[in-house]
Amino acid sequence: MSTAILTGQPVPGSSLENDLRSLGFDVRVATDAADAETLLAAVPANQRVAVVDARFVGHVHALRLGLTDPRFDAAAIPGAVTARPAARPALTRALRTASEDASNGSVVVGILAERIAEVLDTDLYRPELGELVAEVPRDPQARNEARQAVTVVDDEAIRLRTAVKSRDGFFTTYCISPYSRYLARWCARRGFTPNQVTTASLITALIAAGCAATGTRAGFVAAGLLLLFSFVLDCTDGQLARYSLQYSTLGAWLDATFDRAKEYAYYAGLALGAARGGDDVWALALGAMVLQTCRHVVDFSFNEANHDATANTSPTAALSGRLDSVGWTVWVRRMIVLPIGERWAMIAVLTAVTTPRITFYVLLIGCAFAATYTTAGRVLRSLTRKAQRTDRAAQALADLADSGPLAELLVRILPSGPRVVAQLLAVAGAVVLVLAAWIDGPGWSVVLCAVVYVLVSAEVVARPLKGALDWLVPPLFRAAEYGTVLVLAAKADVNGALPAAFGLVAAVAYHHYDTVYRIRGNAGAPPHWLVRAIGGHEGRTLLVTVLAALLTATDFKVALTALAVAVALVVLVESIRFWVTAHKLGAPAVHDEGEPA
Repeated sequence: MSTAILTGQPVPGSSLENDLRSLGFDVRVATDAADAETLLAAVPANQRVAVVDARFVGHVHALRLGLTDPRFDAAAIPGAVTARPAARPALTRALRTASEDASNGSVVVGILAERIAEVLDTDLYRPELGELVAEVPRDPQARNEARQAVTVVDDEAIRLRTAVKSRDGFFTTYCISPYSRYLARWCARRGFTPNQVTTASLITALIAAGCAATGTRAGFVAAGLLLLFSFVLDCTDGQLARYSLQYSTLGAWLDATFDRAKEYAYYAGLALGAARGGDDVWALALGAMVLQTCRHVVDFSFNEANHDATANTSPTAALSGRLDSVGWTVWVRRMIVLPIGERWAMIAVLTAVTTPRITFYVLLIGCAFAATYTTAGRVLRSLTRKAQRTDRAAQALADLADSGPLAELLVRILPSGPRVVAQLLAVAGAVVLVLAAWIDGPGWSVVLCAVVYVLVSAEVVARPLKGALDWLVPPLFRAAEYGTVLVLAAKADVNGALPAAFGLVAAVAYHHYDTVYRIRGNAGAPPHWLVRAIGGHEGRTLLVTVLAALLTATDFKVALTALAVAVALVVLVESIRFWVTAHKLGAPAVHDEGEPA
């Protein structure tokens, strides 16, 4: 329960108390500033407190935006200020200062809440209200005008409209959101939480994968329809969070993690279905997962490297901004990067009307084009801008690189040579290793190339990743590791090797996504012991090449399976423990409004 302290003389006929109670506040009335201090001190320290001027006039949704958003420790709108437990000491100090400023110790209309907001010595969030009304009228005429303004604007319509993500893909914007927002409202009115809707979306997608795994035309049609419905629920959970302001750390993690789990489980379902029909497409399924994961790492790395850089402008970025000013180019540019809405719609339709092989071919071609387009644009931006990368960005890139104990040891013992362009070394190491695996197959020559890759990867991360193109290092490491596993499993040419490799890459990719989500949530990278325990990217790559050289094809398949299970258990247990603990401890809620995944 949260507490709202009303200050000033009550206004006859005002609905303010009922509005606050409808938002979950226990309302208490302070006769003067001293009384407000007493009431504040009596509220348990683990509760949210709001101080609201009794003469406030405005929309309920304005109060909701200003007083209930869990993402911010302190927030204010005209006539009201609120603080979560972390900002309660600052609120107490501000209230004391405001009461001392009052000439006779009583509350002057419009002074207390506004004065508290002015002197609050912590970060204060002020939501954009737009057409919503939030005022503290000083006389009856102004009050009547404010009330009339409230009746003119439909705050429920605004609430529904703003429940939709401000930036999304064409398919989501025009084919899903026009009705999913009403589904979100329906869920809110029946007490469903965003996490419950997220879980329902996951279950629906897993059922879709199961239908695809039947290998029948009816199963493929059902899979496509269920995948689309899963995406509707995926949009609904975010809209429900925005509609009811039910943001949470755990919810943001579940939403992001389940998106990846749904898509990759569906790939596996398609591969199983194709196998039932006598067509082995596991290599295509694994290739699609590798390509999509590397695309995401490019996005994450570029954003982390540049979002707090100084002098972060370039002619390429300016051109992009000018193109965005032309309406139709915005949608074309959003569609060709194949965001999640367009991608899932394409997969669903192709599953229903074609075969898994054709589905994967089109998916790989589309994702490859999108990856080329986005990466080329970001390379041009990086080369034409004079940005100064921060230490925080360099550390984030180092965490995303996922270097393990072998790289750490080599950095300490090898002599420090001149700075070599990190991304060129990474490209060379990745290309040589994957080509060797492709040309020679399992063997000691590939192990030798893996040893060289370990040495190169250590040199790459020996110095801070602050170069113009150093954000390419993590995705290149991902491509090298995942690509090596894919090629060696395919070259083993034994039934079950590629599914085992799919499981291993999925487990490692989960760890890499989890690293991203922790960094985005300002929670830091996973603990160092975890990275050491699973070997780092260079250790796992070397281990897989050694296993491929030492073991028979059948034993290699078993080893890949065991390694996949071991990595999955370690990373899942630690990840779930971390996020559940963070949620219970009241970590600041996060909500991603960035690019479509």
